Amino acid sequence: MFNKNIKLIIAAAIFAFAIYQIYESYIGNGIFLILLAAIFILLYFKNEFILLSFLKLRKQDFDGAKRLLAKIKNPETALTTKQQGYYYYLHGIMASQNNLTQAEKHLRKAEKLGLSMDHDMAMVKMTLAGIAAQKNRKNEAKNLMKEAKALDKRGMLSEQMKMMEQQMKRAASAPKQHYGNRQHMRRR
Repeated sequence: MFNKNIKLIIAAAIFAFAIYQIYESYIGNGIFLILLAAIFILLYFKNEFILLSFLKLRKQDFDGAKRLLAKIKNPETALTTKQQGYYYYLHGIMASQNNLTQAEKHLRKAEKLGLSMDHDMAMVKMTLAGIAAQKNRKNEAKNLMKEAKALDKRGMLSEQMKMMEQQMKRAASAPKQHYGNRQHMRRR
């Protein structure tokens, strides 16, 4: 909605007016204005479109989340570094449903920018491990799963990690049909 710097200017102006109101003995108005300024400061650190996109994703509304994220025109200037990380994290999660290459690109960018919560970073690593496993990069997938386990200190993703490891084991133990067919074709 507003650029990150404009949010701080608005918060400072509201806070200054709140101090004036308290000085003029309108203490109730001053307290209300201080709380209003706090909302703008909160929105500086937590972008409103990213928060709403998380709510849309929780309801499995991918189209709604994409529309909300599309309202952020220039993430490099409009968002702080961590917010940019979450911006690309959300894009990566949504892209992982149908385009693994695009999802990997967004998740790598989110990983590079960083996320505030360890379990969010663990989710990024786990998703990247799944993408690497599907692209037959087994060593990279194992390393990413190790990193994800280390980041998931509270065990919030332990169930998903177990499922992912089982899928990776099944994929590793599955016979290579293509290789066998090539040998069979060479014998003829």
